Amino acid sequence: MKPTLFVLAAGMGSRYGGLKQLDGLGPNGETIMDYSIFDAIRGGFGKVVFVIRKDFEQDFREKIISKYENHIPVEVVFQALDTLPAGFTVPEGRVKPWGTNHAVLMGKDVIKEPFAVINADDFYGRDSFAVLGKALAEMTGKQNDYCMIGYRVGNTLSESGSVARGVCETDADGYLTGVVERTAIERIDGKVSFTDENGTLITIDDNTPVSMNMWGFTPDYFEYSEKDFIEFLKENKDNLKSEYFIPLMVNKLVNNGTARVKVLDTTSKWFGVTYAADRQGVVDKIQALVDAGEYPEKLF
Repeated sequence: MKPTLFVLAAGMGSRYGGLKQLDGLGPNGETIMDYSIFDAIRGGFGKVVFVIRKDFEQDFREKIISKYENHIPVEVVFQALDTLPAGFTVPEGRVKPWGTNHAVLMGKDVIKEPFAVINADDFYGRDSFAVLGKALAEMTGKQNDYCMIGYRVGNTLSESGSVARGVCETDADGYLTGVVERTAIERIDGKVSFTDENGTLITIDDNTPVSMNMWGFTPDYFEYSEKDFIEFLKENKDNLKSEYFIPLMVNKLVNNGTARVKVLDTTSKWFGVTYAADRQGVVDKIQALVDAGEYPEKLF
């Protein structure tokens, strides 16, 4: 069974200032998301599911889905503040979305096979989709065995400033034991470094795996997330800015022994527009990949 690619695109409107302003970074105006879909197709994925906000469905179908639908089956699901378990209502004053794992839950009725989760606006690279697609194809029929792409931290840095990354801790067999969010990671005197909670400058190896929100799950993940989301809502009903993030759920399942997550290495270099100054660098990197034959001049 071919795996599904689940794309978190619900918040694109706020990040980009509206769907119509999705930034064309490729030689023919391709967006970062276009490259992800292209890589997923050649990585063996059989379907794409987008989670978006209902208010830009028409534009999304006309401007985005129309590019892909002749190449791979596409479905759309919607994330909304009031999509909550029975007995819960949106707290007064809540405007912030519920977070990435709430977005993942929106796919539970249309995804019945192993699936990957990615951000719409991150460039993940060809190898990462090949590695993840192969792993997910081998997970059909399994439960409680997940995976994630662990990018080498040295391949994820910005040239314009420091970045925050989820630094992965693994056991001897390469399974995740925890993800620790580290802020202000940058290259200092040629070495990847960050300042810890005690103010100490810590240096880590370039190949240390970090999470860039590229996960692989089987459908049982939806069941765990539904149950846990109820507990999250009970605990955070008065916190209008709390968010239900994927790493929160993953850490809980790993720590209580319910599931295990294999950290998969990739040679791909992640990049994205973390800072405005990154934009031209992203354009140049994509052009270099096209020039090297990694991608065709026109994707779709």
